[in-house]
Amino acid sequence: MPELKTKLREYRAKTGMTQGELAERVGVRRETVIRLEKGLYNPSLKLAMDIAKVFETSVESLFSFDEK
Repeated sequence: MPELKTKLREYRAKTGMTQGELAERVGVRRETVIRLEKGLYNPSLKLAMDIAKVFETSVESLFSFDEK
């Protein structure tokens, strides 16, 4: 099964944004951001697009699947 890879933590670090701040901006709980960063949660297309918009990048820059 493909494993979700994310660069969410790196993008947050570049901007100095906390998990809570990102969660608030995209309308989810902080726990959702934590699970996303750990690859434990696959975001909906809308959530992935909302997060990409916050960081002014593409969904593909933030998320990918590792085909093990």
